[in-house]
Amino acid sequence: MGPEIWTVVDEYLDGLLLPRDEALDAALEASAAAGLPAIHVSPSQGRFLQLLARIHGARRILEIGTLGGYSTIWLARAMPEGGRLVTLEADPRHAEVARTNLARAGLSGVVELRQGPALDTLPALRAEGGTPFDLVFIDADKPSTADYFSWAMKLTRPGSVIVVDNVVRKGAVADAESTAEDVLGVRRFLEMVAADPRVRASALQTVGNKGYDGFALALVEAGGTGNPR
Repeated sequence: MGPEIWTVVDEYLDGLLLPRDEALDAALEASAAAGLPAIHVSPSQGRFLQLLARIHGARRILEIGTLGGYSTIWLARAMPEGGRLVTLEADPRHAEVARTNLARAGLSGVVELRQGPALDTLPALRAEGGTPFDLVFIDADKPSTADYFSWAMKLTRPGSVIVVDNVVRKGAVADAESTAEDVLGVRRFLEMVAADPRVRASALQTVGNKGYDGFALALVEAGGTGNPR
């Protein structure tokens, strides 16, 4: 039982539950052709995000970390008519590929892509005011995860949902002696969430064709009392 069977199961489930989609397939192909790292969410994870956004009735979504726009397409398709998604991408090459993928998917009028380091674009986004985001998906550089979460809290409202990807790091997150910047960043984020009385959160381990990792899910609560032990 390991990566080989995880991949077989993912292929079975994806083939059964996720029909082929030209825009999504093209986004992956274009990203690979452009040399983008293959760190996008898996198809089943993309569908999970989409279902979560639909169940929540999200009309405004913020994504921190666009890459080639694969997860962006999944999330944008979850919104009702009139919905709006803002996605932030630091790398100009990634942003260029994502814009092409989003246009091919017919989402240019729904998605606003802002290129630049998120810790520069997030303050500007808040300064503009506007309606708080219903859902935030954080999937960017791990050392800055706690900082992204802090900004997400400033841009959401009671009832909003914040999802953070890649929080298990192949199990390294449980290693208190780790000196890896990615692990330290995730641990700082999790400790911040655990101490924040405004949110109720959980984290789940995942396995599949993307390997062994996990995600955290936080619900912003008005007058929350923190996570019950």
